[in-house]
Amino acid sequence: METERLAGRLHDLVAASALIGRGAPVKATLAEWAPYLLPQIVADRATGEFERWAHSTVLDENTETPVVSRELFETLHSEAGLPSSWPVGNAGLLHVYGYLLSNVPTPYGYKRDRWIDGRMAAVLGMNPTYFLPWATEPGTLLKRVTDAVFPILTEHHPRPITVARFDDVVDQESGRFFRTAIVNDRNNEQSALIYGVGHGAALKVVTVFPVSEPTTVWLEALRSEPPRPRYNVSSGAE
Repeated sequence: METERLAGRLHDLVAASALIGRGAPVKATLAEWAPYLLPQIVADRATGEFERWAHSTVLDENTETPVVSRELFETLHSEAGLPSSWPVGNAGLLHVYGYLLSNVPTPYGYKRDRWIDGRMAAVLGMNPTYFLPWATEPGTLLKRVTDAVFPILTEHHPRPITVARFDDVVDQESGRFFRTAIVNDRNNEQSALIYGVGHGAALKVVTVFPVSEPTTVWLEALRSEPPRPRYNVSSGAE
């Protein structure tokens, strides 16, 4: 029964995404097919949850195409009470809620997979269902994601095991930097990359996604590259 319920929820979410991609009105479609989504965004707006996230572009760095439509982009930002300047908007809004509704395939699959398949939740020491968007406890999806990844970026989280954490300083004078944290679960079976941007003592989340088990060669190559914005972060990310 639970498997059937999960399949039904996922079917409805994908259906909403497909309808919106074909031009259906965003709010009415979500109200019918995924009625849990917009209320969470409104709740995040009330609690200031988006303020813990930086800015990002909806242009995928691999495909160089928008991962959501402009109408969806604008509607989500309006519901969140956030300013936007297409294609740049709030990274939390886009990478969490926007990705759920993206129909654009990437070399790594669909953007929504990270919240649906349970893999990343397991890496971060959570129940595999922890990031399902229709779950309402504890708190909104965005709050659950932020609470899971922010302490890892700020080095105040006892688990999961951190494989690497390093900063790319892009402006010595201002102290602006990008921080990468790569973590494994306790069984070394799953990995995830968390990315943030900082300015002085302030740090904001940009994104989080699952990765194949990071090899020493891969980590060394990543750390040796010249500092630059990555993972769709906006150049004015803060």
